[in-house]
Amino acid sequence: MKEVFSTGEAARICQVSQQTIIRCFDAGRLKGFYVPGSRFRRIPRDALMRFMKENSIPLGNLDSGKKKILIVDDEAEIVDMWVDVLDRDGRFEVKTASCGYDAGLLTEQFRPDLIVLDFLLPDINGKVVCEKIRAMEDLAETKIIAVSGMIEEDKIKELYAAGVDLFMQKPFRITELVAKIGEMLKV
Repeated sequence: MKEVFSTGEAARICQVSQQTIIRCFDAGRLKGFYVPGSRFRRIPRDALMRFMKENSIPLGNLDSGKKKILIVDDEAEIVDMWVDVLDRDGRFEVKTASCGYDAGLLTEQFRPDLIVLDFLLPDINGKVVCEKIRAMEDLAETKIIAVSGMIEEDKIKELYAAGVDLFMQKPFRITELVAKIGEMLKV
């Protein structure tokens, strides 16, 4: 977990300009310190959190430093297995959704780096979820892995056309999925 931030990093987290962060720092509204022998400002995590709370800035962007993964599947046993494996791996922060509606809400709030998306959800198919995610400019970098046990070849092509980065046919080895996630997120 990152404990000290530059003014540029703080600006990105708070979704303001770097100049705004510098002005708040210089005015004493945002506590921190100068790097010895330089003019570079640094902001400790607790000071940044306090500043964000005082200014009603959501803490969602102040993450753990881990890559964020959203698992979207309606089979509880599969979700539990993925969460267990990814949590034990230690490189990832994991959230889950069991339907397309929840996936949409969590995608907006959590801003995952990667989504593992089951093609067949109870309320919507994975292609539609993928299209909605790809329509959001601020999620353009989010990777999507679609998974399914029952899907025709033409549907797989439709998924790729909708913006899926990788399709994996069930059943597959969980270690294979974790390896692919690591490759895609470069961790």
